[in-house]
Amino acid sequence: MPIKVSVVIPVYNPGGYIEDCIASLLRQSLPDDEYEAIFVDDGSTDETPERLDRLAAEYPHMHVIHQEGSGWSGKPRNVGMAAAKGEFIQFVDNDDWLGDEALERMYDYGVANGADVIVGKMAGKGRPVPRELFRKNRPHANVENAPLIDSLTPHKMFRKEFLDKYDLRYKEGRRRLEDHVFVTEAYLRADNVAVLSDYVCYYHVKREDASNAGFQRFEPVGYFNNLREALDVVEELTEPGPLRDRLFRRWLRNEMVERMRGQRLLKLPADYRQELFDQIHKLVVERFGPGVAAGLPTTQRIVADLIAAGRLADVEEFARWESQVKPSGVLDDLAWADGKLTIGYTAEYKSGGEPVLFRTAGGKDLLVPPLTQAGPDAVAPLGADTPAPLAKSKVDLVIKDRATAAEFFQPVEFTREKIPVTGRQGHFRHVFRATSRVDPLSAANGAALDAGIWDVFIRITSCGWTKDTRLGAVRGEGAGQGRRAAVVGSPARLFLPFWTDPHGNLSLEVEQQTDRIAYEFAGLTSADVTVTTDPGRLTVALPFHVQGESEASLKLTDAARSRSVALHGTLSALGSGEAELRTDLPLEELAGARWRLELVLPSTAGGKPVALPLALDVRADGGVVVKRLPSAVRKPARSRSGFPGAAFLRRAAGRLRRTLKK
Repeated sequence: MPIKVSVVIPVYNPGGYIEDCIASLLRQSLPDDEYEAIFVDDGSTDETPERLDRLAAEYPHMHVIHQEGSGWSGKPRNVGMAAAKGEFIQFVDNDDWLGDEALERMYDYGVANGADVIVGKMAGKGRPVPRELFRKNRPHANVENAPLIDSLTPHKMFRKEFLDKYDLRYKEGRRRLEDHVFVTEAYLRADNVAVLSDYVCYYHVKREDASNAGFQRFEPVGYFNNLREALDVVEELTEPGPLRDRLFRRWLRNEMVERMRGQRLLKLPADYRQELFDQIHKLVVERFGPGVAAGLPTTQRIVADLIAAGRLADVEEFARWESQVKPSGVLDDLAWADGKLTIGYTAEYKSGGEPVLFRTAGGKDLLVPPLTQAGPDAVAPLGADTPAPLAKSKVDLVIKDRATAAEFFQPVEFTREKIPVTGRQGHFRHVFRATSRVDPLSAANGAALDAGIWDVFIRITSCGWTKDTRLGAVRGEGAGQGRRAAVVGSPARLFLPFWTDPHGNLSLEVEQQTDRIAYEFAGLTSADVTVTTDPGRLTVALPFHVQGESEASLKLTDAARSRSVALHGTLSALGSGEAELRTDLPLEELAGARWRLELVLPSTAGGKPVALPLALDVRADGGVVVKRLPSAVRKPARSRSGFPGAAFLRRAAGRLRRTLKK
């Protein structure tokens, strides 16, 4: 069988971090005879060489090459490429890992779309990864129609024939940004680049000791000389004009301006800060025309222009203000409808706890940064005018898997509002009012959410800031009233929105990862249970959302005699947004005992019994008395939108209304 994919892994002293990488390669869904892994040991001095030799001896598709240390990743990647037999080559770092189906999915996607380069969705474990690029699948991407330039790490799949055709190889030796040079040329020469966004293919990991090469402080002169090589590639393969400016803007923004902002700048030692600034200033003046900075958002443009003007003191002043700018959000409403979780929220940026302000002048919206007069006056293109393109600002709702860091954008509808500031003529706040609808059966870019805990974030993009914040700690009464579990889908699955402890943020539990669901039933009383005889039937009113009908069951346990009975029933929606479980009740079998109730909810992983604070006393003659038991779980924490027991009282009121209607 021809090899479809060769995975090349440069290795240097990874210690135990390589185990996750190895395990992910062994778990790949591709058959073992359709892929190979080539570990290139670059002079490791720990126990890794012996570990890799044992691996290669045990698995025929795992290979290891030992070489003297070269000092960086370029040479071992080139050695791995030379040894590769696959149709495609995937690069992986020794402290990262792949999704279990990554190679199969990326290969099939690349072949189906005739791609020379396949970019798989990335998740960052403690380190940043591109976001906008993976908002959707992009089967036919290039540097003009997609933000490919935002992803320049080497962790991609490349057609080997394509690499050989253009003799694409990594620059070798101890150097920085060799991956930028390689990937940029690949993007610009490829006939097609395919971006796969509906499955997390690559997990980019920051070590706990932060010893990844990319986290080490660099020497500015050498670093920016290496960066010039990436710019040289762009100049060789593009014509002067808007496209080249846009590509150059990536390095101006990420490698220069972002290093001069907020705490990232202020926490640097003063002497290193000056050295870094001097090299950035030199490169900006040397290589970037006015069209490069002109396309930056407001705050990045301010910093870029101050850099070009050589005004480090003003850059530092602006950084001190920016370091306090944070997004804020209020959870206004939360409710299930038609199997989707509707989340209503309000968001804006604040600095030092106060809203970031704007003003209107000359028909323009302007940001009001606290620069001294010397700062803006020193920047000719900027002057005192800091235009804020608020019409381009946006807010997103993102859900993130707590275990894997995989994140997915959710549909959002929003409006922008300008709220006047009392006592300040012409000044206003810029506020978003938004609604997102999370469908847990398609929330992962069309796929259902995996079992786990998913944290909810809002992400505000405005004026050059793109920042996240959790949602839920500040919330309105409607959010507290609407929070409840839901059973949706076929086969049915359990989803539970909850407030985190102690901060009270909104998260979503999928498929009973904890015993948290028991808290939902702590307020049940005997009034929630209806028992009829001849024939025996039992109905339990439950405080959660159900889409249609599904199967569920009750487990009845007679603790005194160590016996249990399973009652299979039907879970269906009530008009009030609650649910009820109906089961047959075999009274003869249950007679003469007290039965504790446990609820078994639908779950693709097999539902876990959830203790209810209820028991059935079944007399010998078949009579039944429902008893309320002391709850075995603690009550949910007090919500900022209500008082303990408020949800129970609302449910009781709903049942009373239904009874009166009958």
